[in-house]
Amino acid sequence: MPNAFAMLMLVIWPVICIVLMKRMAPERALIWCILGGYLVLPPVANFDLPLIPPMDKNSIPSVMAFLLVVLMLHRKVPLLPETPAGKLLVLMFLLGTIPTVLTNGEPVTYSNELGDSYTVQGLRVHDTLSVMVGQVIVLLPFLLGRALLGTEKGLRELLLATMVGGLIYTIPSLIEIRLSPQINVWVYGFFQHSFEQMMREGGFRPLVFLPHGLWLALFMFSALLSSAALARYADPKIKMKMIMATLYLAGVLYLCKSLASQLYAIGFVPLVLFTSPKVQIRIAFLLAVVTVLYPMLRNAGLIPLDSILSWASDISQERAASLQYRIHNEEILLGRAHYKLLFGWGGWGRNLLLDPASGQVLTVPDGRWIIVFGTFGWLGYIAEMGLLALPLVLLWRRNRGEAVSIYAAPVALIVAVTMVDMLLNATLIPLTWLCAGAVLGHAENPRLATTQEPRDSKPGLFGRGPAIGRRRPRGRRTVL
Repeated sequence: MPNAFAMLMLVIWPVICIVLMKRMAPERALIWCILGGYLVLPPVANFDLPLIPPMDKNSIPSVMAFLLVVLMLHRKVPLLPETPAGKLLVLMFLLGTIPTVLTNGEPVTYSNELGDSYTVQGLRVHDTLSVMVGQVIVLLPFLLGRALLGTEKGLRELLLATMVGGLIYTIPSLIEIRLSPQINVWVYGFFQHSFEQMMREGGFRPLVFLPHGLWLALFMFSALLSSAALARYADPKIKMKMIMATLYLAGVLYLCKSLASQLYAIGFVPLVLFTSPKVQIRIAFLLAVVTVLYPMLRNAGLIPLDSILSWASDISQERAASLQYRIHNEEILLGRAHYKLLFGWGGWGRNLLLDPASGQVLTVPDGRWIIVFGTFGWLGYIAEMGLLALPLVLLWRRNRGEAVSIYAAPVALIVAVTMVDMLLNATLIPLTWLCAGAVLGHAENPRLATTQEPRDSKPGLFGRGPAIGRRRPRGRRTVL
């Protein structure tokens, strides 16, 4: 159980957010309110208040950031995007919870041949408020990112903060890699997950204050990608330092012992270093489309699961067994989801299979996609995945005929890779929503001053490109 210090940190984080807003530029303060809370606050610990979802390390920073931006900075944060598709998806995301609650009023009873039975209560009308408030809180970083971070400065600040956060987090991560993951126990008095899952290849996977080692590895990948992007366009005076930071983050990511994140790094870091932003945006767009269509592709048998399992077994029997376990559970949960395809089963674990004798969960949903699909059905799935994919689609469309910021491409890739990872893990975090909102704000606003990569620059880490920290030639600035 969380100790008193864990609860105290949740209480004082709003004060820290106020200090950040007073002392930093709005873009930087917003990012660190949300990213800092994600990295520092205790997992699992929360305040369970009536009629609203539990307030935890994700919701408290998001709510405080929104209140401070509106009340302290007096900035407008529109609820609906400019595009009709964006408006529709936001309304589906928020209002789609109403039919989910209204169609799940009946209790669900699990029983077996031994006479054991376990009943999960139905959803009540007043649960609509709690579920809808939860959806609003989830969406706040998306709305804030769109309102404040759609400029070139905002996009660069996102990359810079992610890199700096990753560099800072390497210190406790290396400690846990060496000594075992104990920092959360030392600081907050409890271990947040299964210790066995943190043991890998004769050593340990770090998790520090994050939910799982896979979450930390994915964040390290995001930091590595951000560092690579910043290194590519860095001023020559600091380019070597940025390259060293990128290599250091790559080494720490390798030590995190997460195969998926390592593969992401192998595939996408060279993409950021050696290809044009237009190519990067096109890849992000394709990944987003495939991810959104994944359930349909899987049902049509177009996802080669057997080949993927065979490839995984060639690498590691342990990881192949883990992947097989995930796929088996997804098949069971998909079968249950088919009974309520449109609006889902709602909360309280109704979308899962439970043990009739003990009520314990028998099917573990790993991927975010199957959790959303089972809970909110097709309507909720399309709304959530659509909101994440829409910025990448609009950025791709805009980049076909207009210039976009060089920093938009790596931020878009971070969102796209996270969407791919959501097929395996529930790794959707406020930072992902913040990045998606920033890309949407940039793609929607044709009046933003952006910088396109110079035509005479050589694409590559040591090529000539727009430099971080120095004034660009006037001829390279395009006002859209």
